[in-house]
Amino acid sequence: MPDKEIALALADLRGALEVGLARIDGQLALLVQRNDQADKEIKALTARVTALETRRWPLRTVSTLAGVIALGATLFAAVRG
Repeated sequence: MPDKEIALALADLRGALEVGLARIDGQLALLVQRNDQADKEIKALTARVTALETRRWPLRTVSTLAGVIALGATLFAAVRG
């Protein structure tokens, strides 16, 4: 009789283990899917940031342009008045 009880307990343990492993597999699959989605979003955001960086004017260029415009306005005012 003890052998049958041990076999039954092992069968219950095996069933519980299989259920637990199936649950863990499902959770891992969900995490992989979320990770893949996050990777796609990161790539999209990286592309957007790169595009914005290439289109922006450097501060040095903007300040130089503002200085030239101010100099032109000053010269125009001096000549005119």
